Amino acid sequence: MQNNKNGKKKLSFKTYKKNTINSLNDVEHFLRNFNGIMKSIKIYKILK
Repeated sequence: MQNNKNGKKKLSFKTYKKNTINSLNDVEHFLRNFNGIMKSIKIYKILK
């Protein structure tokens, strides 16, 4: 990252790409965990 004239950090394309990929991975893991929780709740309701 480089500083521009205003003192703000300038993000490069590689940084944006890396951040986007990390965010998508986080969302994917959350949704997979959420699916597992929903299956457990459904099984609990059936067995209740």
